[in-house]
Order: sequence, then structure tokens, then C-alpha cells
Amino acid sequence: MRKRINENEVKAYGIEALIDTGAVLSMLPKEIIEQLGLDYRRKAIVIFADERKDEMEVYGPVSIKIKNREAIIEVLMGPPASEPLVGQIVLESLDLLVDCTKQTLLVRPESPLLPLLKLK
Repeated sequence: MRKRINENEVKAYGIEALIDTGAVLSMLPKEIIEQLGLDYRRKAIVIFADERKDEMEVYGPVSIKIKNREAIIEVLMGPPASEPLVGQIVLESLDLLVDCTKQTLLVRPESPLLPLLKLK
């Protein structure tokens, strides 16, 4: 049974994060996960860019808001003081595009008001 969240217990944390189109899940450093009081969910095997594999803990749920779009996700726990990463699940859930030349995220022009999600 999950505990009911009291609105007075909700915590917010504004951060800058690296958009990593090669990552599936997003990652937050350990200290942010602890400050937000996220629940441990499970472990996962993660493959890094250098092909190294490691077991990491998954926490959640966390609400992430980018460009006035919001999604409820799970995150990997990164080492202390690591750089937060935003992965593909967030980008697809929020229907955002990466503009590499301007180093920014864009709302897809075909869906300016709400995310357009495919079910097929």
C-alpha cells in the first residue's frame, strides 16, 4: 500500500540538466533524490557510453516539468554531485525536440499546445 502524499510534503527542486539523447532513463544525483524524498523502486543494469555495465538504483515517482509540459517518471540515482541527465523517456513523454545547434529543447511545431503521443 502506498502512502498518501500530503500537499505540504511536496518538494520542488529547480535544476539545469544535460539532455542525453543516448540515455533512456533520466538520472539525478544522490543528494537531490534524498532531498526530494523519492522512494526506492528497483534496480536496473545500465550500459554506459563506454560499454561498461553497472547496477543502479531506480527511484520515483518524480514530476518533471520542461517547457510547461509535465510528466511523472522514474529516475536513476547517480553518484553524489553528478550532473543531472534528461533521457529519451522524458523527451518522448513531453514531445520535445532537441536543437543541437542552439543547445535547447523545442516543443514540436505539430503539437504546440499538448504533447502528441503515438499509441501504434
